[in-house]
Amino acid sequence: MRTITRNIWIISLVSMFTDIASEMLYPVMPIYLKSIGFSIVLIGVLEGFAEATAGLSKGYFGKLSDNMGRRLPFVRWGYFLSAISKPMMAIFTFPFWIFSARTIDRLGKGIRTGARDAMLSDEATTQTKGTIFGFHRSLDTLGAVIGPLSALVLLYFYPGHYKTLFFIAFIPGM
Repeated sequence: MRTITRNIWIISLVSMFTDIASEMLYPVMPIYLKSIGFSIVLIGVLEGFAEATAGLSKGYFGKLSDNMGRRLPFVRWGYFLSAISKPMMAIFTFPFWIFSARTIDRLGKGIRTGARDAMLSDEATTQTKGTIFGFHRSLDTLGAVIGPLSALVLLYFYPGHYKTLFFIAFIPGM
């Protein structure tokens, strides 16, 4: 029996590409928001609200996934919401819409996380849980390294082109 199954590969690669997209943006998000007129306080409120949305929704949607006995719809919707939020942050500059896009991104994380982790667990045996979760986390972390490096290269050659970065971040997120 193969420890790293096709499903584990797919889930792990999707996590990696989503992290590439997300981590391309998060290091430059405060600079971008400041450049379109956000105050430091508003940036802090936005990030706090967005992360609270992710944190509070994980338990709810994880339990809902358990109660429904279905994982895949939660995983798909969660990743979809995170992906579509990236270009929204480039298109809109009004604070309400930026708040909405950022909240949609983090809500996507909340929707998918519990169901995704349950899918990983469903694929594992007692002997393979560490291997499977370690493999997933390593690809997820690889995405978290590639994302900022990609942003650094893009902004090095095209300084100040934040909106371009947001549109490009949509590509690995899909």
